[in-house]
Amino acid sequence: MKVIVVGCGKVGYALAEALCSENHDVTVIDNNEEKIERISNTLDVASVKGNGASYRVLQDAGVEDCDVLIAATSQDEVNMLCCLIARKAAQCKTIARVRDPNYYSEIGFIQEELGLSMAINPELSAASECYHLVRAPFATELDSFAKDKVEMITFTLPSTSPWVGQKLMNLKRSSSYLLAIVVRNHKAMIPNGNTELEKGDRISLVVDKTYIRDALTTVGLNYKPIKNVIIAAGGNVGYYLAQRLCEKRIQVTIIEPNRERCEELTHLLPKAVIVHGNPCEERVLLEEGLDQTDAFCALMGSDSENIMMSLFVSKFSNAKIITRINKISTSVIEDLPLGAIVCPKDLTAEHIFRYVRAMDSSKRSSSMETVYRLAGDQVEALAFNVRSESAITNRPLMNLSIRSGVLVCAIIRNNHVIIPSGRDSILPGDDVVIVSTTHGIYDLPDILK
Repeated sequence: MKVIVVGCGKVGYALAEALCSENHDVTVIDNNEEKIERISNTLDVASVKGNGASYRVLQDAGVEDCDVLIAATSQDEVNMLCCLIARKAAQCKTIARVRDPNYYSEIGFIQEELGLSMAINPELSAASECYHLVRAPFATELDSFAKDKVEMITFTLPSTSPWVGQKLMNLKRSSSYLLAIVVRNHKAMIPNGNTELEKGDRISLVVDKTYIRDALTTVGLNYKPIKNVIIAAGGNVGYYLAQRLCEKRIQVTIIEPNRERCEELTHLLPKAVIVHGNPCEERVLLEEGLDQTDAFCALMGSDSENIMMSLFVSKFSNAKIITRINKISTSVIEDLPLGAIVCPKDLTAEHIFRYVRAMDSSKRSSSMETVYRLAGDQVEALAFNVRSESAITNRPLMNLSIRSGVLVCAIIRNNHVIIPSGRDSILPGDDVVIVSTTHGIYDLPDILK
């Protein structure tokens, strides 16, 4: 597909990189010569220097033949204007990055009037990710499939787990969960019966959502729901997160260094405790009950401050830690005890990438509905709806010639989750979840050799 990305900042670059990896025809637009030069020298993209809200510039980028335009500049108004002009000029799909909470509160009206195919708010996406991680105390990642009936929960295997030192073939098979991915020394693999688990392995379980607690207990993790959370900084991410947590009656304390913002938050979040202070100061954290809290979210605008806070918390508390990272590559810090890492730019790029991938699959008449890139893009987790009979249906999985590096993790039939064995079959009407270390799977039959 032909894709135009307006804005070569953090989000725009991450998007262009992901789209190029899928062999899409990508053109980028930006006013900044240095950004244009950087992205042109590192990625296989065409580039146009100029204002993406200019009809002439969009014409130079080939908007008439464009399938989708993505406006990801730092200015909401420019993004919406880019999409409006592209929509009028070419009737292509349009995606806008919209950050201002005032705009986003009216996003339904804006989408309809501007003809936006999608609008995404990086801060809201980050808050939503934090919220899902808070409700799964041990998870460093949490992904959902089949209308939330199936979840993939990723965590580090503790040294106390009865699974440590065991081969998968020696573990009792469960009808409610399946070990799908093992990451060891930064290398991801789809495990088999001979895979022996080690302490510190980062493992991903595909679980029937109803049995998450039972699955974690089996692994040796004591599932304890989170009841109170400290949030460092009450910016947009902190505000959105606190709002959702308060709705679920979770006790929230926000430590915010700006006094005026504290006064705003007091009115916006009457059920939360708002504290004026610097969350980077050890004294402040300890005074606000760090040793008693169940979760700590470092959501300052500075990566270095968030990292330092999380490192401190990891030494003085057993709280679940969530660390917001904006600029630093997650691969640089993934070995540090920072808990779950949330990166708004990566989340934004991932959401948009999924939409574009779904568009591409639709053009191919594919049955794919959801895709997640995991383990530093080494693994894809995909969900398909089986619309008709094919070479993969009505045959036991053990009789199918499935490609190496592919695992069928779950079959959802009549709202019932099946964690399959080799004797189970895929039927028309099923939803199917697979994981694969092989990229380029667009439809379910592609998993066959």
